[in-house]
Amino acid sequence: MAARAARMAPALTTDLASADRRESAKSEMRARILATADRLFYHQGIRAVGVDTVADEVGISKRTLYNYFPSKEALVAAYLEGRASALPPSDLPPVEQVLGSFDRLERYFESQGFRGCPFVNAIAELSDAGAEINKIAIDFKEGRRLWYRDLLVRLGVADPDGLATQLRLLIEGAIATALVSRNAKVARSAGEAARALLAGAGVQLPVSAGAAKSKRKR
Repeated sequence: MAARAARMAPALTTDLASADRRESAKSEMRARILATADRLFYHQGIRAVGVDTVADEVGISKRTLYNYFPSKEALVAAYLEGRASALPPSDLPPVEQVLGSFDRLERYFESQGFRGCPFVNAIAELSDAGAEINKIAIDFKEGRRLWYRDLLVRLGVADPDGLATQLRLLIEGAIATALVSRNAKVARSAGEAARALLAGAGVQLPVSAGAAKSKRKR
């Protein structure tokens, strides 16, 4: 019995190693498909890019792609889920986190290939979008709004829910304006409006970089 077990052990180890390699290869292929779909869907549009185009770009057959994503809607849903990453935790004071989100906008607008919000684009393109795609977009937008609300609660404002909605509207408006005007500096105007809303809610604001520079010149 012991001898038989000893003979079987190498075969079992080999089988496990083969299974691990297959899983790794599947994960890598799925990641390649998603990375390709992300690039094509965002830069060229979801309706303009068919599943066959994604498969050709990856270098696989459409049938192989369908082994990973059974439909184009499933691929679009996975693409949007990949874009819906959570904001990383921060040790910065709440007010600096809120204002920092507006500071990041300008870099986002200046990035190569900026085409607006992928979630808005998806819903605008897919008038017949399924419930899953709609839910992903709604959950992402609401998640960002709740991120603001939680920070505003920590700041002790009287109406954190309402102010969070106003801040999100500033973000959405800035994204749309930057896309149409191709002017990344609209992010600064959005940031200034955010500071005005926070100040109106009684939040003590840090001195802005521009104000500090102006003060040093005096």
